[in-house]
Amino acid sequence: MTSHDAIIIGTGAAGGIVACVLAEAGKDVLLLERGPALSFSQVGRDHLRNQRLSIYGHNAGPELEGNPRVFVDPAGNARTVRPHEPDYHNNAACVGGGTRVYGAQAWRFMPADFRMASTYGVPEGSSLADWPLTYDDVEPFYERAEWELGVAGDGPALRDYVPRRRDYPLPPVPPSPQTVALKRGAQQLGWITSPVPLLINTLPYGRRDSCIACKYCVGFACPTDAKNGSHNTMIPRALATGHCKLVTAAMADRIETDEEGKVNGVSYFVQEGGLAQERGKAEAHTARAKIVIVSAGAIESARLLLNSYSTHHPNGLGNEYDQVGRNLQGHLYPRAYGLMREKVFNGIGPGVTLATTQFNHGNLGVIGGGMLADDFIKPPIDFWYDSLPPDLPRWGLANKRFMRDNYTRVLHVRGPVQDVPSPEGRVTIDRAVRDRWGIPVARLSGSTHPATVVAAEFMRSRGEEWLRASGCERVWSWRPGLVLSGGQHQAGTCRMGHDPKTSVTDKWGRVHNHDNFFVVDGSLHVTNGGFNPVLTIMALAFRSAAHIVRAYFQCATG
Repeated sequence: MTSHDAIIIGTGAAGGIVACVLAEAGKDVLLLERGPALSFSQVGRDHLRNQRLSIYGHNAGPELEGNPRVFVDPAGNARTVRPHEPDYHNNAACVGGGTRVYGAQAWRFMPADFRMASTYGVPEGSSLADWPLTYDDVEPFYERAEWELGVAGDGPALRDYVPRRRDYPLPPVPPSPQTVALKRGAQQLGWITSPVPLLINTLPYGRRDSCIACKYCVGFACPTDAKNGSHNTMIPRALATGHCKLVTAAMADRIETDEEGKVNGVSYFVQEGGLAQERGKAEAHTARAKIVIVSAGAIESARLLLNSYSTHHPNGLGNEYDQVGRNLQGHLYPRAYGLMREKVFNGIGPGVTLATTQFNHGNLGVIGGGMLADDFIKPPIDFWYDSLPPDLPRWGLANKRFMRDNYTRVLHVRGPVQDVPSPEGRVTIDRAVRDRWGIPVARLSGSTHPATVVAAEFMRSRGEEWLRASGCERVWSWRPGLVLSGGQHQAGTCRMGHDPKTSVTDKWGRVHNHDNFFVVDGSLHVTNGGFNPVLTIMALAFRSAAHIVRAYFQCATG
C-alpha cells in the first residue's frame, strides 16, 4: 500500500491540470488512468478503419470487450451496450482522455450561461439552476487555460461575445473558401461572426510545433503535436517535477473511507502488461491519500461515487439526497447542409474557421440557444455517412455521382445547443451487469428536457437561413429529437451548488459533507452552455486545483 498527498482518478481535460498544479506545488500525486498512453501511431489515421467501430472500436478507447454499459430506452427497455454504440455515450479512455483526439474548440461560456434560471425561469419538469459562481469568478482561469495550454483565436472579434482582459496567445487559423462564403451570407443577414478559438498551435508554442493543416483533425491524433490537450501539456509538466506518478491500465474500483466515513484512499485494479481481458489477470491495489479527486468524466465519475457505498454512505459517496448521477447533459447538435455552385472545400485543415454566437441568448420563445460554426474536414466516409441529402439513395450510381460531383461543393454548419437539464436524465449503477474488473456498470436512462429540442429546432432553422444567404442552391438539415444527452460533451452528474439537497459539490468541487474529497470535471457543470465545454472544464480545474493547494496544503500557486 502506498501513501500520497493526493490521488487523482482520470487524466482528461481536468485531471491532467489538477495533477500538474499539485505536483508543481511540490505535492506527491498518484495519477490513475484506466486506459493506455497512446503514441501517435497507436491512435490510427485510417479514415475507413477508424469508422468501423463495431470491429476496431474507438481509436482512443475504451476497448470493445469488457466495458459494457446498460441503456434504458424511452419505453423502459434496458439493454447492454458496447462502447461503439451511440447509446453508450462514449468519451475516451486513454492518457489525455478526449483531448487526445478532440476537435479542440476552445469557447468560454457567456456570463448568462452561469445564470440560466435567473434569466429564463425554471421550466416545469426541468432542473435548470444558476451556478454558485459567476463568469467573473471563472474569467482569470479561462485566461490561464488559454495561455498555459495554447489557444488560437481573435479576442477583439469576440468582444461582443464575452468580456476578456487579454487576447489569445496565438492568431486564429486562416480563412478558407467556405469562410468567405459564410461570412458573405452572415453579412447579408446582419449577423456577427468571428474566427473559432481552437486549442491548436497556429505558430510553434509551448515547445510544440504548429498545425500543418492536414485533413485529419477531429477524431484523430495530431502528427505534429499541435493540438493541445492534457496529454502533451499539463501531464508532461506534472511528471517532470518528479512528484507525480502516472499509472495506466488502472481501473478505480471504489473510493475508500475509514471507520468514521472519511475518505482516505482508492482501491483499483491494474494490469502491468496492459489492459486485462479478465478480472483474474488484474492485480488489486489500495493507495492512501490526504485528498482524493475524481476526474473520470460525467458518467464514470458518477458511477464511481455510486459504487463507493459503505455503512456510513449506503447510497454512495455524496449521494445522501439522491443527486449523484442526475442532470446528465451533453449537447444536441442541430446541423444543416447546403449545395453551392462553386467549390468551397479546398482540403486544408482543420476546417472549422468561422462561427456566430448571435443566437446563444435572447431568442423569443427559446431557453438559451447555441453557437453555429462551419465544420471540420470530413473524410469521404464521414461525408457519405453524415452529409448526404435525405432523398439520395444510400448506394448505387446516383449516390456515387453525387459524392464525386459535390464533395467539394457542400457547405455545412452545426453547433451545440444549451441543454435544459432534466433530473430524470441520469446515471445509476446496474449490479446485474459488470465490467471486466467485476465492477457494476453505469446504467443510463431518461432524456433531456423538451425545451432543449425547441432550442435545437430554432438553431437548425438558423443554420438553413445562413446557408441560403451564403448562396446555397439547395439546403437540407437534421431535425433533433428528444433523447438522452451526454456523449463527448457529457456533464452535470455531480453539479456544484450551495444546497446539498440539490447539488453534489460546493463551488470548488468539494463533495458536500466531505472535507477532502473532490470531483473536478464536467460533472460539476450546472448547465453546459451553448458551446463546446472543454475550456470551461479546464478553467474550473485550474480554479479548484489552486484552491486545494492554497486551502489544504497552505501554499501559493500561479
